[in-house]
Amino acid sequence: MEVTPMALSGEQWVIAYNDHEATIVAVGGGVRSYSYRGRPVVMTYGDEELAPGWSGHMLAPWPNRIRDGKYSYDGTDYQLPVNEIETNTSLHGFVAWAEWSAVEVTDTSVTLECRLPARLGYPWTLQLRTRWSVGPGGLRAAHTVSNPGTKTAPFGFGTHSYLLPGSLERIDEATLHVPATKKLRLDKQRIPVGSGAGDFDEPTVLKDLVIDDAYGELKRGSDGKAEVRLADPVSGQAVTVWMDESFPWVHIYTSDGLDGDRRRASVAIEPTTCPPNAFATGEDLIELSPSEAWFGVWGIRPE
Repeated sequence: MEVTPMALSGEQWVIAYNDHEATIVAVGGGVRSYSYRGRPVVMTYGDEELAPGWSGHMLAPWPNRIRDGKYSYDGTDYQLPVNEIETNTSLHGFVAWAEWSAVEVTDTSVTLECRLPARLGYPWTLQLRTRWSVGPGGLRAAHTVSNPGTKTAPFGFGTHSYLLPGSLERIDEATLHVPATKKLRLDKQRIPVGSGAGDFDEPTVLKDLVIDDAYGELKRGSDGKAEVRLADPVSGQAVTVWMDESFPWVHIYTSDGLDGDRRRASVAIEPTTCPPNAFATGEDLIELSPSEAWFGVWGIRPE
């Protein structure tokens, strides 16, 4: 029997609406590519590549880092696998490298599901669903996470797409606007040890800034959405990542840790439900009761 080779990112679905086209992948349940009028909006990667730097992946049951992989919940101590050796932390949960399956597919949308089984260090089961769609407003992701178990589960969620600043090959000339009044101060493990004022509350040229920081107290419009904008002043092109009130935090990461041409070519704008180390501190940690569900929506709007 002939076996058809499969991309390392698994099965893929192309969705399109007029000038918008996105490729959604099974591994990580996220977006591999998104273009508008033929212009790439997010960093992409090839069939024979693992998603570089968690590109486009979903992050659960926690986003970002947990110090030494240790936390306590409901009177019990837990140890998670440490997967970022340089910081000795547990990074970005489990579903980013899980295989999601499609439950509904149309020309303009695809709905994926993933069941996260209980395991050592995280003895709870979660059911995750994401509906990706494209339309006049760009790319939209609607997430539902439910707890089919019998005990309350600690939980956090995030996403990890890298945005491209228009026609610029490097982000140094791009401007970044993060409408936040709070920025966390992080230690060498990239774990919060305090907070201060936000530093991108006005559009700021990135120059040689290296960013790997969490922002909170996001300013929102009358619709409840917060918007982070990356712009190319040369071409006038820009891209906005918006998030509803289910995401009170956003993590910003310049792609300095990526290799080759991808280094400093994009900015990861990551809507998250909680800051780093939330499993240990409890800050904005979601506690999903049995049969309860969390719902959140965010999107990418090219200009």
